[in-house]
Amino acid sequence: MKTYKPFFICCLLLTTMSCTKDLLNTIPKDRLASELFWKTQEDAVFAANGIYSILGNQWRYASMDAFTDLGHFILQWRSESEVEKHTFDASNNVIASEWSYYYSIVRAANNFLENVDLVTEMDEELRNRLKAEAKVLRSFSYINLVMLYGPVPLVTTSLNVEEAKSVTRTPENEIWDFVASELTSAAADLPAIQEERGRVTSGAALGLKARAMLYAGRYSEARSAAKAVMELGVHAIDDSYKGLFDYAGENSSEVIFARQQAKNIQQHAMFAFFTANSLFSQQCQVVPTKSLVDAYLMKSTGLPIDDPTSGFDQANPYLDRDPRLYHTVYLNGDMLANGKTLNTLPGSGTGDDITISAENVTSTGWYFKKYVSEADFGDPWNCGVNLIYLRYAEVLLTYAEASIELGEIDQSVLNALNEIRGRKDVAMPEVTITDQGALRQLVRRERMVELAMEGHRLFDIRRWDIGENAIRGTVKGMTYKNSNGNYTTVELTGYVKEFDTEKHYLWPIPFRELNLNKGLTQNPGF
Repeated sequence: MKTYKPFFICCLLLTTMSCTKDLLNTIPKDRLASELFWKTQEDAVFAANGIYSILGNQWRYASMDAFTDLGHFILQWRSESEVEKHTFDASNNVIASEWSYYYSIVRAANNFLENVDLVTEMDEELRNRLKAEAKVLRSFSYINLVMLYGPVPLVTTSLNVEEAKSVTRTPENEIWDFVASELTSAAADLPAIQEERGRVTSGAALGLKARAMLYAGRYSEARSAAKAVMELGVHAIDDSYKGLFDYAGENSSEVIFARQQAKNIQQHAMFAFFTANSLFSQQCQVVPTKSLVDAYLMKSTGLPIDDPTSGFDQANPYLDRDPRLYHTVYLNGDMLANGKTLNTLPGSGTGDDITISAENVTSTGWYFKKYVSEADFGDPWNCGVNLIYLRYAEVLLTYAEASIELGEIDQSVLNALNEIRGRKDVAMPEVTITDQGALRQLVRRERMVELAMEGHRLFDIRRWDIGENAIRGTVKGMTYKNSNGNYTTVELTGYVKEFDTEKHYLWPIPFRELNLNKGLTQNPGF
């Protein structure tokens, strides 16, 4: 059969071509031709849904924090490892894929906005709402593009090949102006609550504006946008931090914008991505670091563990810590989904023994717990927990940080922070300090622990200008008592993260983009 199949196909094609004079002029059957689309209101809805369908999964969601001090990508042969170590160049495929990913959303949104008015018989309120949704998703993409690459081409129309080869980089301030304007206008045409879950709302538009303006250093605009979300009266801090990242939290009023997932339909693999090796060998890829675990304060005193008066006990390092640690990281002694206890200590003989020479075993002594739902244990590559892009806690943190940077510190700032820290399964001591410097450090730590592994840390490091201290150096893990009775800290001495302050605050423009478009310039140092 293998000998004759190609010949049969060729004969069939030749016969078909000889019998059909207009073969090359037929309407393609694998996609909708523009002549047939944009006719009905349903077409417009389908096209809008198509933009949402591009939104990414766990690969870009979880890996982003592994490129910082919070996580470690343990598959050292992959391109992600180069990005984590900052040994990448413009040919790295992670650098290239992120550029393509966000511009694919931009392209889909531009196409929608250019063509939706071709639908003549359509409810105008719906048309305006869908336009607003497209603007929000396009702005979401530009926020990330600017934070990754700096000045990028601001493209707001569909381009042909020749036009695409001649676009140039747009100054950052112009892009921030565009994003602020788009999100403001979009918020006016969006409801505070959508009937269909997953669609962006006025809260999402305003929340993303607050994020963008915070990133841009426009603190007054950031504070105003965050306050507008707070005044909607729609969103609130969920009582359960743990539940937010499991199926129970999918309808939480804290979630403002999330990627809708469903088992067997639109699934992801977060369980496999973070799973303990003893559960599913050769699957885990990202693990927590000492920088993250040490950042969680003592619960009783509210002090950092390196404070001599904090009450930290090296013999019981996880006792009396900020409960968000227990909901974010699998620690030694935790119960795994199979009912067994996690033990990563050297010589433990478990599948998680840190000395096992297998690349998917934790190299720091911990695994991530966020989004690792026990409901997905039986099928770790088929997870349906929604992935959160924006939640109310971030909005409150933005309000607090912007206010602090403006020097407008009042009770509303403390209330915002205490609302987050006071959720029932966290209940950290209330913040009462009003000193600007002390509050600045507190809110930065809060962002680190509250938003861990949600993709924010890289951009925070960049805008705070702390890359040299936060990233540079070796990866460190847990501290344990060795056979001599001495405490020793795990350190990956052969795995060194670099950080050149002259170039690593931005990624390079992908090499293939420079090849295609001679009008693009490269970032410094690359």
